[in-house]
Amino acid sequence: MKKLFLGLAVSVGSLALAQEKKETQSKSPISFGVKGGMNVSSHTDGNEDTYYWSKYERSAKIGFNAGVFANIPISGKFSVQPEVLYNGLGSKIESTMNFDIPLARMDIKETLSLSYLSVPVMLQYNLMPDLYVEAGPEFGYLLGGRYKNESTQTSSIDGSSSTQSQSGKIAMYMFNKFNFGIGIGAGYYFTQNLAVTARFTGGITNIYKHNTGDAVRNNALQVGLAYKFK
Repeated sequence: MKKLFLGLAVSVGSLALAQEKKETQSKSPISFGVKGGMNVSSHTDGNEDTYYWSKYERSAKIGFNAGVFANIPISGKFSVQPEVLYNGLGSKIESTMNFDIPLARMDIKETLSLSYLSVPVMLQYNLMPDLYVEAGPEFGYLLGGRYKNESTQTSSIDGSSSTQSQSGKIAMYMFNKFNFGIGIGAGYYFTQNLAVTARFTGGITNIYKHNTGDAVRNNALQVGLAYKFK
């Protein structure tokens, strides 16, 4: 009888160890990778309705992002992916102002380029082994930026015009260094290592420290590639 119980104990123990080993091997380890791509960024505010502009339009600006990530499995289909990225954001503005004295029109074209060190932390869910969706916060720190504007004044009397251009670094004291947004996106690994990714991040915080109008927020659509080291 003792030999029977001993045999059963050994069998059960062997099965338990084998199952534990199998489960350990089936768990995906933490993986690391690099990613990069294009940003289509813009700013949202309420200045389009301000009365002194006869025309005021913000449009998207093209930039890029690049960095590294770690993918940390937390269950069968869920994982957390923190990233550290260089993020090029900004927007373009076209505006027109009309003056009574002198009778003239001012057309202005502006480009604002902002550079951020961004840290998204995405919760990912695998719809299929190679397809995931994601959502999570993004924290950013303003590294610097540049502006460029071109203004053309046209006389309403004789049609003559003159153009002035300016460019340079932004005045950092005018901007909030911390940026916060919420991102949602998806990705598909068409090989074991290489994926195509897409993400939209909507800004929550105001990019300016002192803004008399509505808050101006960063928004960006990011598309690109990710390479995971296996």
